[in-house]
Amino acid sequence: MLRSKEDLTHQQALDLLEDFAKRWLAHDGLWFQSIERERGIGEAIHHDIEAWRHFTVVEAKRIQEFLKLPPQGGLDALERALAFRLYAFLNQQTIERPDEKTLIFKMTDCRVQSARRRKQLPDFPCKPVGEVEYSLFAATIDPRISTRCLACPPDQDSRDYYCGWEFTLVENE
Repeated sequence: MLRSKEDLTHQQALDLLEDFAKRWLAHDGLWFQSIERERGIGEAIHHDIEAWRHFTVVEAKRIQEFLKLPPQGGLDALERALAFRLYAFLNQQTIERPDEKTLIFKMTDCRVQSARRRKQLPDFPCKPVGEVEYSLFAATIDPRISTRCLACPPDQDSRDYYCGWEFTLVENE
């Protein structure tokens, strides 16, 4: 019988990490839906952007501290940090490194969007939120990293991923 976190087996601890991420995502969705019902989708997205503007920096700093990443660790540090975001415990993602100055991140399965598609709902238009979220996350890991959205809902083009982001290390000449 589990009585405290010290009683967890290794597998139980891993399962609990995933469950914590699910709980966080459920809370994120519930507060969003509450604002959407009361004030409409536009205002809900506005508040979502503002929440992410702060949360993504907190998340990046905590991951950076946990992994002991250097302040300007470049794309290697960003790649490691992306693997420890709450989303990484729930979603499937890929990373490509076409050259030493570029990292391509793609969300190949997104729990939120997959659930919406199963319910035959349109994709959640998360691009404006993602632009703030991913650019500030990357810049917190290393201010020399610039971020560009490759595609993200509501973009309608055909692709084999939900959202894609290009991170480029820009060093001052």
